[in-house]
Amino acid sequence: MKIDGPFYATVENAASEAKRLQEAGYDGVYTLEGNTDPFFPLLLAAEHAPGMDIATAIAVAFPRNPAHLAYQAWDLQTMSKGRFSLGLGSQVKAHVERRFGCEFSQPARRMREQILAIKAFFDCFQQGSPLNFDGEFYQHTLMTPMFDAKPNRYGVPNIMLGALGPLMTKVAAEVADGLILHPFNTESFIRERQLSVIDKQLRAQEKERSSFTVSATAICVTGNNEEEYRAAEQSVKGLLAFYASTKAYLPPMEALGYAELQPELNRLTREGRWSEMAALIDDDFLQAFAVCDEPRNMAKRLKQRYGGFSDRLGIYAPYMTMPDVWPGIVASLKGVG
Repeated sequence: MKIDGPFYATVENAASEAKRLQEAGYDGVYTLEGNTDPFFPLLLAAEHAPGMDIATAIAVAFPRNPAHLAYQAWDLQTMSKGRFSLGLGSQVKAHVERRFGCEFSQPARRMREQILAIKAFFDCFQQGSPLNFDGEFYQHTLMTPMFDAKPNRYGVPNIMLGALGPLMTKVAAEVADGLILHPFNTESFIRERQLSVIDKQLRAQEKERSSFTVSATAICVTGNNEEEYRAAEQSVKGLLAFYASTKAYLPPMEALGYAELQPELNRLTREGRWSEMAALIDDDFLQAFAVCDEPRNMAKRLKQRYGGFSDRLGIYAPYMTMPDVWPGIVASLKGVG
Protein backbone atom coordinates (compact mmCIF):
# COMPACT_ATOMS: atom_id res chain seq x y z
CA MET A 1 0.00 0.00 0.00
CA LYS A 2 1.46 3.35 -1.07
CA ILE A 3 0.99 6.42 1.12
CA ASP A 4 -0.03 9.76 -0.37
CA GLY A 5 0.13 13.19 1.20
CA PRO A 6 -2.32 16.05 0.71
CA PHE A 7 -0.77 18.71 -1.49
CA TYR A 8 -2.32 21.91 -0.10
CA ALA A 9 -0.05 24.04 -2.26
CA THR A 10 -0.21 27.38 -4.02
CA VAL A 11 1.99 28.42 -6.90
CA GLU A 12 4.21 30.29 -4.43
CA ASN A 13 4.95 27.32 -2.15
CA ALA A 14 4.34 24.26 -4.35
CA ALA A 15 8.03 23.52 -4.88
CA SER A 16 8.97 23.67 -1.19
CA GLU A 17 5.83 21.82 -0.10
CA ALA A 18 6.51 18.99 -2.57
CA LYS A 19 10.05 18.64 -1.23
CA ARG A 20 8.76 18.63 2.36
CA LEU A 21 6.27 15.85 1.64
CA GLN A 22 8.89 13.81 -0.17
CA GLU A 23 11.27 14.18 2.77
CA ALA A 24 8.42 13.14 5.10
CA GLY A 25 8.36 9.77 3.33
CA TYR A 26 5.24 9.98 1.22
CA ASP A 27 5.13 7.98 -2.00
CA GLY A 28 3.02 10.55 -3.77
CA VAL A 29 1.00 13.74 -3.48
CA TYR A 30 -2.55 14.53 -4.49
CA THR A 31 -4.26 17.86 -5.10
CA LEU A 32 -7.84 18.81 -4.33
CA GLU A 33 -10.16 21.02 -6.36
CA GLY A 34 -10.25 23.72 -3.70
CA ASN A 35 -9.15 27.34 -3.81
CA THR A 36 -6.35 26.68 -6.32
CA ASP A 37 -6.12 24.93 -9.68
CA PRO A 38 -5.47 21.19 -9.12
CA PHE A 39 -3.11 20.76 -12.09
CA PHE A 40 -0.50 23.52 -11.97
CA PRO A 41 0.95 22.70 -8.51
CA LEU A 42 1.58 19.14 -9.73
CA LEU A 43 3.80 20.44 -12.51
CA LEU A 44 5.99 22.08 -9.88
CA ALA A 45 5.91 18.95 -7.73
CA ALA A 46 7.12 16.86 -10.66
CA GLU A 47 9.97 19.29 -11.24
CA HIS A 48 11.13 19.78 -7.65
CA ALA A 49 10.34 16.38 -6.10
CA PRO A 50 11.16 13.93 -8.91
CA GLY A 51 10.28 10.33 -8.24
CA MET A 52 7.05 11.08 -6.42
CA ASP A 53 3.69 9.96 -7.80
CA ILE A 54 1.36 12.88 -8.53
CA ALA A 55 -2.41 12.91 -8.95
CA THR A 56 -5.48 15.07 -8.97
CA ALA A 57 -7.86 13.70 -6.36
CA ILE A 58 -10.01 15.07 -7.66
CA ALA A 59 -10.31 17.55 -10.52
CA VAL A 60 -13.95 18.41 -11.21
CA ALA A 61 -14.71 16.80 -14.54
CA PHE A 62 -17.81 18.36 -16.05
CA PRO A 63 -16.62 21.98 -16.33
CA ARG A 64 -13.65 20.67 -18.32
CA ASN A 65 -13.62 19.37 -21.87
CA PRO A 66 -12.14 15.89 -22.58
CA ALA A 67 -9.64 17.47 -24.97
CA HIS A 68 -8.32 19.84 -22.30
CA LEU A 69 -8.04 17.00 -19.78
CA ALA A 70 -6.28 14.74 -22.26
CA TYR A 71 -3.61 17.32 -23.13
CA GLN A 72 -3.05 18.27 -19.47
CA ALA A 73 -2.73 14.63 -18.47
CA TRP A 74 -0.31 13.97 -21.33
CA ASP A 75 1.97 16.84 -20.28
CA LEU A 76 1.95 15.86 -16.60
CA GLN A 77 2.64 12.24 -17.50
CA THR A 78 5.69 13.40 -19.44
CA MET A 79 6.87 15.82 -16.77
CA SER A 80 6.56 13.22 -13.99
CA LYS A 81 8.14 10.45 -16.12
CA GLY A 82 5.05 8.27 -16.00
CA ARG A 83 3.95 8.95 -12.43
CA PHE A 84 0.75 10.96 -13.05
CA SER A 85 -2.82 9.79 -12.44
CA LEU A 86 -5.77 11.81 -13.67
CA GLY A 87 -8.29 11.68 -10.85
CA LEU A 88 -11.74 12.95 -11.82
CA GLY A 89 -14.96 13.53 -9.91
CA SER A 90 -18.40 14.89 -10.60
CA GLN A 91 -18.74 17.27 -7.62
CA VAL A 92 -22.33 18.08 -6.61
CA LYS A 93 -24.95 19.77 -8.76
CA ALA A 94 -24.94 23.11 -6.92
CA HIS A 95 -21.22 23.67 -7.42
CA VAL A 96 -21.16 22.56 -11.05
CA GLU A 97 -24.11 24.75 -11.97
CA ARG A 98 -23.67 27.75 -9.66
CA ARG A 99 -19.89 27.94 -9.10
CA PHE A 100 -18.64 26.71 -12.47
CA GLY A 101 -21.69 27.74 -14.50
CA CYS A 102 -21.92 24.42 -16.33
CA GLU A 103 -24.57 21.81 -17.00
CA PHE A 104 -25.11 18.98 -14.52
CA SER A 105 -27.33 16.14 -15.69
CA GLN A 106 -27.15 12.34 -15.82
CA PRO A 107 -23.80 12.45 -13.99
CA ALA A 108 -22.95 8.74 -14.18
CA ARG A 109 -23.69 8.49 -17.92
CA ARG A 110 -21.88 11.76 -18.59
CA MET A 111 -18.84 10.70 -16.58
CA ARG A 112 -18.65 7.35 -18.33
CA GLU A 113 -18.66 9.06 -21.70
CA GLN A 114 -16.16 11.71 -20.67
CA ILE A 115 -13.64 9.09 -19.58
CA LEU A 116 -14.13 7.17 -22.82
CA ALA A 117 -13.63 10.41 -24.76
CA ILE A 118 -10.36 11.12 -22.92
CA LYS A 119 -9.24 7.57 -23.68
CA ALA A 120 -10.05 8.16 -27.35
CA PHE A 121 -7.54 11.03 -27.29
CA PHE A 122 -5.00 8.81 -25.54
CA ASP A 123 -5.44 6.12 -28.20
CA CYS A 124 -5.05 8.72 -30.92
CA PHE A 125 -1.85 10.10 -29.39
CA GLN A 126 -0.28 6.78 -28.39
CA GLN A 127 -1.48 4.32 -31.04
CA GLY A 128 -2.16 6.63 -33.97
CA SER A 129 -5.83 5.64 -33.97
CA PRO A 130 -8.22 7.97 -35.78
CA LEU A 131 -9.99 10.36 -33.41
CA ASN A 132 -13.59 9.40 -34.02
CA PHE A 133 -15.58 9.74 -30.80
CA ASP A 134 -19.27 10.47 -31.34
CA GLY A 135 -21.20 10.29 -28.09
CA GLU A 136 -24.31 11.69 -26.49
CA PHE A 137 -22.49 14.49 -24.65
CA TYR A 138 -19.11 14.74 -26.40
CA GLN A 139 -18.06 14.66 -30.03
CA HIS A 140 -14.39 14.64 -31.04
CA THR A 141 -13.79 13.77 -34.68
CA LEU A 142 -10.94 16.00 -35.87
CA MET A 143 -7.21 15.54 -35.34
CA THR A 144 -4.55 16.90 -37.64
CA PRO A 145 -0.75 16.40 -37.33
CA MET A 146 -0.25 19.86 -35.85
CA PHE A 147 -2.39 19.01 -32.81
CA ASP A 148 -1.39 15.38 -32.32
CA ALA A 149 0.52 15.06 -29.02
CA LYS A 150 2.34 11.96 -30.36
CA PRO A 151 3.25 8.84 -28.33
CA ASN A 152 4.27 9.32 -24.72
CA ARG A 153 7.48 7.45 -23.95
CA TYR A 154 6.25 6.90 -20.39
CA GLY A 155 2.98 5.32 -21.42
CA VAL A 156 -0.65 6.36 -21.08
CA PRO A 157 -1.75 8.04 -17.80
CA ASN A 158 -4.11 6.18 -15.51
CA ILE A 159 -7.59 7.60 -15.03
CA MET A 160 -9.04 7.33 -11.53
CA LEU A 161 -12.65 8.14 -10.69
CA GLY A 162 -13.96 9.47 -7.40
CA ALA A 163 -17.29 7.89 -6.49
CA LEU A 164 -19.67 7.35 -3.60
CA GLY A 165 -22.98 6.08 -4.98
CA PRO A 166 -23.51 2.74 -6.74
CA LEU A 167 -23.92 4.11 -10.28
CA MET A 168 -20.71 6.15 -10.25
CA THR A 169 -18.86 3.33 -8.50
CA LYS A 170 -19.95 0.99 -11.29
CA VAL A 171 -18.71 3.49 -13.88
CA ALA A 172 -15.30 3.45 -12.20
CA ALA A 173 -15.04 -0.32 -12.58
CA GLU A 174 -16.36 -0.19 -16.16
CA VAL A 175 -14.13 2.44 -17.74
CA ALA A 176 -11.57 3.83 -15.25
CA ASP A 177 -8.30 2.38 -14.00
CA GLY A 178 -9.21 2.81 -10.37
CA LEU A 179 -11.59 4.14 -7.73
CA ILE A 180 -10.94 7.09 -5.42
CA LEU A 181 -12.99 6.51 -2.30
CA HIS A 182 -14.59 9.66 -0.92
CA PRO A 183 -13.01 10.69 2.40
CA PHE A 184 -16.49 11.12 3.93
CA ASN A 185 -17.01 7.42 4.32
CA THR A 186 -17.02 4.52 6.76
CA GLU A 187 -15.35 1.15 6.53
CA SER A 188 -18.66 -0.73 6.54
CA PHE A 189 -20.13 1.46 3.79
CA ILE A 190 -17.02 1.01 1.65
CA ARG A 191 -17.06 -2.75 1.99
CA GLU A 192 -20.81 -3.29 1.66
CA ARG A 193 -21.81 -0.59 -0.84
CA GLN A 194 -18.74 0.08 -2.96
CA LEU A 195 -16.27 -2.79 -3.01
CA SER A 196 -19.10 -5.23 -3.66
CA VAL A 197 -20.09 -3.21 -6.75
CA ILE A 198 -16.47 -3.06 -7.92
CA ASP A 199 -15.92 -6.80 -7.47
CA LYS A 200 -19.14 -7.67 -9.31
CA GLN A 201 -18.37 -5.38 -12.24
CA LEU A 202 -14.77 -6.54 -12.58
CA ARG A 203 -15.94 -10.16 -12.64
CA ALA A 204 -18.52 -9.32 -15.30
CA GLN A 205 -15.79 -7.83 -17.47
CA GLU A 206 -13.36 -10.64 -16.66
CA LYS A 207 -10.87 -8.18 -15.22
CA GLU A 208 -8.37 -9.01 -12.51
CA ARG A 209 -8.65 -7.06 -9.26
CA SER A 210 -4.88 -6.51 -9.46
CA SER A 211 -5.41 -4.39 -12.58
CA PHE A 212 -7.67 -1.95 -10.71
CA THR A 213 -6.43 0.54 -8.10
CA VAL A 214 -8.48 1.38 -5.00
CA SER A 215 -7.33 4.61 -3.39
CA ALA A 216 -8.71 5.50 0.04
CA THR A 217 -8.40 8.80 1.86
CA ALA A 218 -8.37 8.71 5.65
CA ILE A 219 -9.58 11.66 7.68
CA CYS A 220 -7.28 11.62 10.70
CA VAL A 221 -7.29 13.14 14.17
CA THR A 222 -4.02 13.12 16.09
CA GLY A 223 -1.56 15.32 17.96
CA ASN A 224 1.51 15.19 20.13
CA ASN A 225 -0.33 16.45 23.21
CA GLU A 226 -3.83 17.11 24.52
CA GLU A 227 -3.94 20.65 23.15
CA GLU A 228 -2.89 19.58 19.65
CA TYR A 229 -5.28 16.64 19.68
CA ARG A 230 -8.30 18.74 20.72
CA ALA A 231 -7.52 21.34 18.07
CA ALA A 232 -7.32 18.57 15.45
CA GLU A 233 -10.57 17.07 16.70
CA GLN A 234 -12.38 20.39 16.45
CA SER A 235 -11.05 20.99 12.94
CA VAL A 236 -12.15 17.56 11.76
CA LYS A 237 -15.59 17.91 13.35
CA GLY A 238 -16.01 21.09 11.30
CA LEU A 239 -14.90 19.24 8.16
CA LEU A 240 -17.31 16.37 8.81
CA ALA A 241 -20.15 18.80 9.47
CA PHE A 242 -19.47 20.49 6.14
CA TYR A 243 -19.62 17.17 4.28
CA ALA A 244 -22.64 16.00 6.26
CA SER A 245 -24.63 19.11 5.30
CA THR A 246 -24.62 18.00 1.64
CA LYS A 247 -27.49 15.78 0.52
CA ALA A 248 -25.31 13.92 -1.98
CA TYR A 249 -23.24 12.58 0.94
CA LEU A 250 -26.26 11.28 2.87
CA PRO A 251 -25.94 7.51 2.14
CA PRO A 252 -23.08 6.76 4.58
CA MET A 253 -24.93 8.75 7.25
CA GLU A 254 -28.16 6.85 6.64
CA ALA A 255 -26.32 3.57 7.05
CA LEU A 256 -25.33 4.66 10.58
CA GLY A 257 -28.70 6.11 11.56
CA TYR A 258 -27.73 9.78 11.22
CA ALA A 259 -30.06 10.73 8.36
CA GLU A 260 -31.83 13.43 10.40
CA LEU A 261 -28.54 15.31 10.90
CA GLN A 262 -28.14 16.28 7.23
CA PRO A 263 -31.12 18.67 6.92
CA GLU A 264 -30.24 20.34 10.23
CA LEU A 265 -26.66 20.98 9.11
CA ASN A 266 -27.86 22.10 5.70
CA ARG A 267 -30.13 24.64 7.38
CA LEU A 268 -27.18 26.08 9.28
CA THR A 269 -25.19 26.47 6.03
CA ARG A 270 -28.07 28.35 4.42
CA GLU A 271 -28.21 30.66 7.44
CA GLY A 272 -24.44 31.17 7.36
CA ARG A 273 -24.00 29.70 10.84
CA TRP A 274 -20.85 27.76 9.95
CA SER A 275 -19.23 28.07 13.37
CA GLU A 276 -22.10 26.22 15.04
CA MET A 277 -22.00 23.13 12.85
CA ALA A 278 -19.11 21.24 14.46
CA ALA A 279 -21.01 21.02 17.77
CA LEU A 280 -23.57 18.70 16.11
CA ILE A 281 -20.92 16.06 15.33
CA ASP A 282 -20.88 13.67 18.28
CA ASP A 283 -18.06 11.30 19.24
CA ASP A 284 -19.69 8.22 17.66
CA PHE A 285 -20.02 10.04 14.35
CA LEU A 286 -16.41 11.23 14.60
CA GLN A 287 -15.08 7.74 15.31
CA ALA A 288 -17.04 6.25 12.39
CA PHE A 289 -15.81 8.74 9.79
CA ALA A 290 -12.29 9.49 11.07
CA VAL A 291 -9.33 7.60 12.51
CA CYS A 292 -8.60 9.13 15.91
CA ASP A 293 -5.63 8.25 18.10
CA GLU A 294 -2.27 9.43 19.38
CA PRO A 295 0.59 9.36 16.84
CA ARG A 296 2.19 6.14 18.10
CA ASN A 297 -1.03 4.20 17.37
CA MET A 298 -2.10 5.84 14.11
CA ALA A 299 -0.23 3.55 11.71
CA LYS A 300 -1.74 0.44 13.23
CA ARG A 301 -5.24 1.95 13.26
CA LEU A 302 -4.99 3.09 9.64
CA LYS A 303 -3.70 -0.30 8.54
CA GLN A 304 -6.54 -2.06 10.37
CA ARG A 305 -9.22 0.09 8.73
CA TYR A 306 -7.89 0.45 5.20
CA GLY A 307 -5.13 -2.11 4.70
CA GLY A 308 -7.43 -4.93 3.65
CA PHE A 309 -8.68 -3.28 0.47
CA SER A 310 -6.62 -0.17 -0.37
CA ASP A 311 -3.77 -0.03 -2.84
CA ARG A 312 -3.08 3.60 -1.98
CA LEU A 313 -3.90 5.52 1.20
CA GLY A 314 -4.14 9.29 1.25
CA ILE A 315 -3.79 11.15 4.53
CA TYR A 316 -6.36 13.93 5.14
CA ALA A 317 -5.42 16.02 8.17
CA PRO A 318 -6.49 19.66 7.64
CA TYR A 319 -4.87 21.17 10.74
CA MET A 320 -1.46 22.11 12.09
CA THR A 321 0.72 19.63 13.95
CA MET A 322 4.32 19.57 15.09
CA PRO A 323 6.71 18.84 12.19
CA ASP A 324 7.65 15.39 13.49
CA VAL A 325 4.12 13.97 13.72
CA TRP A 326 3.38 12.80 10.18
CA PRO A 327 6.86 11.66 9.10
CA GLY A 328 6.84 9.34 12.10
CA ILE A 329 3.38 8.01 11.28
CA VAL A 330 4.23 7.48 7.61
CA ALA A 331 7.42 5.64 8.53
CA SER A 332 5.53 3.44 10.98
CA LEU A 333 2.75 2.84 8.49
CA LYS A 334 5.19 1.59 5.90
CA GLY A 335 6.72 -0.69 8.52
CA VAL A 336 3.48 -2.21 9.81
CA GLY A 337 2.96 -5.74 8.52
